[in-house]
Amino acid sequence: MQQPARENSSPKRLPIHDTLILVGFEYDCSCKPWPGKRDNRSLAPLAITEQATSLNCILVESDNTDVYRRDREHSGHWEILMLRIGTAFTAMQAAGWIATGVLSASLQAAEHTNPKPGPRKVVVGTLMYNMFHEYPGLEQRLDELGQFIDQMAEEAKSKYPGAQLDIAALPEMAVNGNARGSAADVSLALEGPVLAAMGAKAREHRCYVAVPLYLVDDREKDLYSNAVVLLDRQGEVVGTYRKVFPVAGRDQDVLEGGVTPGNEFPVFDCDFGRVGFQICFDILFDEGWEALGRKGAELVIWPTQSPGRIKPAFRASQNDYFVLTSTWRNNASLLDPTGHQIREITGSDGVLVEQIDLDYVMLTWQPSLRDGKIFTDKYGDQVGFRYSRAEDSGIFWSNDPDKPIGEMVRELDLELPADLLQRNRLLHAKFRRRPLEP
Repeated sequence: MQQPARENSSPKRLPIHDTLILVGFEYDCSCKPWPGKRDNRSLAPLAITEQATSLNCILVESDNTDVYRRDREHSGHWEILMLRIGTAFTAMQAAGWIATGVLSASLQAAEHTNPKPGPRKVVVGTLMYNMFHEYPGLEQRLDELGQFIDQMAEEAKSKYPGAQLDIAALPEMAVNGNARGSAADVSLALEGPVLAAMGAKAREHRCYVAVPLYLVDDREKDLYSNAVVLLDRQGEVVGTYRKVFPVAGRDQDVLEGGVTPGNEFPVFDCDFGRVGFQICFDILFDEGWEALGRKGAELVIWPTQSPGRIKPAFRASQNDYFVLTSTWRNNASLLDPTGHQIREITGSDGVLVEQIDLDYVMLTWQPSLRDGKIFTDKYGDQVGFRYSRAEDSGIFWSNDPDKPIGEMVRELDLELPADLLQRNRLLHAKFRRRPLEP
């Protein structure tokens, strides 16, 4: 039986570890547990007194573009270390809307698996598979996909001794790709051969499997979707993403042969982190990619017929998560949160297997960083990074299970991008002669 996605569960209290100077607005958290970037919910002025001991609210930036959420720049776990203040700060202060207080507090935030600080190595696998040929039938197609998953699992073991494949991604419509007919003709129920075969591979290799297919939602009501079903390591259904933006061909008045668009962007809690999905044509629409970022996705899988390099790199860098593509042709790739392409496969059918670390920081140029050499001078091979002189920035992670990357950053007294922006925004607001025009 399909399990609902755990998107917005009841909030819980999480500790703030440092004493803070709190300045900002109150978010009415009676609806969603925590908002995110580009969230347009209304804000109300917040007054904080020195006597306060806890806050049943979420503090957000005055221009409503930042929130307190799980901060990947601080070791990827819930640790609230600062308050971001926008350019409207001086205007609010002049209007008497802001009061300040120094206190230790608890923040009510979304319930979420709070991973232990430190490296979170995840082995991801994906596939480029050309299905532009006659559909071989369901049994043979499932066997072909199973063999590709076997290849991913074998490569993971040989490439990363002691590790294993954590999640396998398959291309859009992998189960029934290029089957001829309308959505009603080619769509399949999940229960039955599909779940049996793909669930068996998940159990065999103890990995999550993302299974894209044209899915029967309700045949009596003529409801079908272009979907990805996520299976866990036991072959059980974690949840389903239904493509929100299916495409209509030119001069056609139906979407992809008669599928119904989805209406939500779920994020799924896996034992290694949070995973979201977009499918093919979704790449051209901001809504889903931004929603997944707001909901804390760390890895977004993009099964697609059409390949892409620049567009998924843009989505990764704009929303601060890894993007893994799985395609029919040309290329399949893995992008990190800076937009850098970690690896790709091109040409003929094949699999890509790579290890990533979901506990990372991104740093911009600063004199002491020396293109990352400050880390290797002190920590040697216990730190990993990719630094680009062309971008004056890089991504850094720890290979020491006892020392999170955030702790390394603090020991080296490096400035995080959020701190850099915050410091400069305050100076901008202080010295700007008139309010910034919208």
